[in-house]
Amino acid sequence: MIVFRDPAEVPSGFGPSVVAIGKFDGVHSGHRAVIDRARVDAATGDARIVAVTFDRNPLALLRPEICPDALIGVNQKLRLLADTGIDATLLLTFDRALADLTPREFVQHVLVDALDVRVVLVGGDFRFGRGGSGDPDALRAFGSEFGFEVEVVEDVRAIEGGRRVSSTWVRELLDAGDVATAARLLGRPPAVWGEVVHGLKRGRELGYPTANLSPELEGFIPADGVYAGWLVDEGSTDGLRPGIRYAAAISVGTNPTFGDVPVRQVEAYVLDETDLDLYGHRVEVQFTHRVRGMVAFEGIDALIVQMGDDVEKVRKALT
Repeated sequence: MIVFRDPAEVPSGFGPSVVAIGKFDGVHSGHRAVIDRARVDAATGDARIVAVTFDRNPLALLRPEICPDALIGVNQKLRLLADTGIDATLLLTFDRALADLTPREFVQHVLVDALDVRVVLVGGDFRFGRGGSGDPDALRAFGSEFGFEVEVVEDVRAIEGGRRVSSTWVRELLDAGDVATAARLLGRPPAVWGEVVHGLKRGRELGYPTANLSPELEGFIPADGVYAGWLVDEGSTDGLRPGIRYAAAISVGTNPTFGDVPVRQVEAYVLDETDLDLYGHRVEVQFTHRVRGMVAFEGIDALIVQMGDDVEKVRKALT
């Protein structure tokens, strides 16, 4: 997948294109329905499939006080979009200049001039242009003027209850620690991504050495607790051991037994590995099952017994 970070980077003659537009926070089942429809539309011609998205939620600039935490970071988003098989992503920097474009300016500058668009696919709640004044009906009017079609893709809804699959729903599930249901909405395990850094090395002292992720990680951290999942080692910057996946017991929280961890942290114990050196490596930690909530124990001995029990439960959950 080609990544463009500005319409000016798109080479002349790149189009024609079929474009799916959205925030794509989480690249969940609803988002993939839009992209899948774009793939179908492009299959009957020679058009490229392009996702147009943003480097942040527009609310981070326009209404930061109500902007929700992102489900995924930019690196995660680009990887997930690449996994859908599209040809390119245009990742727009949502700054004041972009926010101030009128709907017409956005359509002409981004969709027509840069991408030579033939079909645009959006969700029913899509808004664009200064003050969010553009909607699907306005987009259709511009399509008639500039020669492209507009398709509004219907929401993906749960069979039970009929709730729309959305980033908001996924966040609610992760806040509750329900990573299994979140995975069903996402079509993959929820995950965080970042660099392994040095911690207090307390896990090593207890017999369960952990890989501690930097606080500057990408992704939405689920509720405090212990989880079963996977650690995918992408290697260090020199490319060592990329792509190795390990079964892992994952802890999320502030280690209440000791009370000396000031911020929530994600740490993963790779099952049956005591000498694995992951410092400086970029890893993805994937959550598949919640084992228990986070509690404080009265003494180290009780904690070690519980950790042994946690590891066995994780082992069973992953087999």
